[in-house]
This record gives sequence, structure tokens and C-alpha cells, in this order.
Amino acid sequence: MKILIIEDEPGLSSAIKDYLTTEGNLCETALTYETAYQKISLYTYDCILLDLMLPDGNGFKLLQHLKSLKKAEGVIIISARNALDDRITGLNLGADDYLIKPFHLSELNARIAAIIRRKNNLYSNVLNFNEISINLDAKMITVNEQEVHFTRKEYDLLLYFIYNKGKAISKSAAAEHLWGDDADMADSFDFIYTHIKNVRKKLSDAGAQDYFHSVYGVGYRFADI
Repeated sequence: MKILIIEDEPGLSSAIKDYLTTEGNLCETALTYETAYQKISLYTYDCILLDLMLPDGNGFKLLQHLKSLKKAEGVIIISARNALDDRITGLNLGADDYLIKPFHLSELNARIAAIIRRKNNLYSNVLNFNEISINLDAKMITVNEQEVHFTRKEYDLLLYFIYNKGKAISKSAAAEHLWGDDADMADSFDFIYTHIKNVRKKLSDAGAQDYFHSVYGVGYRFADI
């Protein structure tokens, strides 16, 4: 999962990033309102962790900005503000959850997983697409119940396409999902072709159909038709 951590306290931001990264997520951070505003405007995330009290702005305004862009990111407010009015305001503005500081990182991770499941209409930690099955806890992919070994980037890429099945995905969007801000430094996104080629071959060798379809001038679409 690609997660944006909006938290002005560097120590806490770093601790959250380190923990969630070890859990297999790609994490970016924003320590200020302005940085968070730019990242929300330019990039797409699976989940955003939003502190309300930033040195140069209010987290509620960031949440309003996010919703005005009609983006679908899950949002968990992480705040020391425990007033009932704040919690109601945050949820009414479109946050999916509200977690009071201090909190256990394992609980935060579990809440992120719950939001991702809800947004993808999953009722367990196993994602199925025809003969392909992905165990999100074990990060294991099977085809016709036989395990297929993927690299971390290949796993993330396949999961990204299945979550967005039926949609045309540009190479730049796929690169941004896998590498975050670092994707902006790339001269081209041709390396995405190589990753998709590897994923297709591994799936095909295991007996899966080829669900990647080239979309002229855009990138690829993952679909069974």
C-alpha cells in the first residue's frame, strides 16, 4: 500500500514510517500543511494518515481539499485532540477513522488494513481474481492454488492493477505507486514495461490467463475481457 503520513512531529512521523515500511508499505511523509497540500494535489495514495494540528495549517482544511478533488483515498485522522466535536467533524468531513494519540502502531496498521478491505469490498484478507489469489497477510500469490514467487515490486504492481481492474493505468501512475516521489526523477517509465512483462510471464507459466491489455497512448488495463 502507498501511504502518506501527515504528521508534524518528526520523531512520531519517522516511527510510523519505519513501522509501516517494515509491514510492506511504501510510505511518504509531510511535516507541514503546505507539503501535504502539494502531495495530496499531485499524487494518489491508498491511505492518508492525517494529523490535525500542523504548524502552518489545519488538518480539517486538508481533508476538505482532498474531498474537493473527489479522490478516493482512505483517511485516518491521528490526533491528540479527543473532543467529541473534533471526532464528529472529522468523520462528517469524510475521514474513515479517527485514532487518538498516543496509539499502538500495530493498532494503526490494523485500522489501515480494515479501511483498505472496505474500500475494495473485501470480506477477508484474501483477494481473488479468477484463478489468481492473493493472501494480503502473507503477501503470497497463488495461481490455481499453486504458489508463485514474485519480487516485492512485482507483488505491489499486480496488487495495484487488480485493485484497479478495468481501469486504464498509465505507466507514470504505476511508477508513482511503486516508487512514490522518486518516480519523478525517472527519465522514462519504460521500466514499468519490464516489470509487467515479468509478472505476465510468471502468471502465464503458472497457468493463468493474460489479463494485461495494452491501452494505446496510455499504458495498461487489467481485465478478463
